[in-house]
Amino acid sequence: MENNIGYKFIDKNLLKVALTHTSYSHEKKGTVENNERLEFLGDAVLELVISSHIFKKFNDLSEGELTKLRASIVCEASLARKARDIKIGENIRLGKGEELTGGRDRDSILADAFEAIIGAIYIDSNNIKYVEDFILSNMEDIIKEKRETFEMNDCKTYLQELIQKYSTEPIKYNIIQEEGPAHNKVFTVMAIHNGKELGIGRGKSKKDAEQQAAFEAIKGIREVK
Repeated sequence: MENNIGYKFIDKNLLKVALTHTSYSHEKKGTVENNERLEFLGDAVLELVISSHIFKKFNDLSEGELTKLRASIVCEASLARKARDIKIGENIRLGKGEELTGGRDRDSILADAFEAIIGAIYIDSNNIKYVEDFILSNMEDIIKEKRETFEMNDCKTYLQELIQKYSTEPIKYNIIQEEGPAHNKVFTVMAIHNGKELGIGRGKSKKDAEQQAAFEAIKGIREVK
């Protein structure tokens, strides 16, 4: 398991505890420590590391936007996905009841164990750098994916907010091409500001094409910065 995590524990018992679900502990009449306390600590450390990372990496996002982005990254589904990547489910200690009802692949159990491992690394190493390495090496793809998804939710609004920082001129979206039959058209749209092309997008509807054009414009603005 340590090879999957990429960290060698000084105190091997910490890893064992991180992989022990409450159902296993209850079956052992409380004689075996479960991962709830480590999960509590890991949750706080994870939030700190992700908050610091996106604060430094995405300096164009407001406090509210950073909060929304962090929530989309540090969510049960994302953590469970990363837990599966490092095969936590194969190594977690479960009670018989949880085992029989599919607990080994349950998102909530996997996500909690992932956070417990973060807590265990923090305690064992007494060094935030090791924790950062574990979190960011595992979650960089999630961060990138969520950032792009976050932007695509309403790129037109986000682009307008960026432009309004230095201009009162509105952004125009011009259809420059329509292809295909009436029931299956593909639109190509250009986002324009002050007569300058900002981005081009394609989509099955004008709205989708405009959003894609805005997304391409946002990427262009960032590259200039």
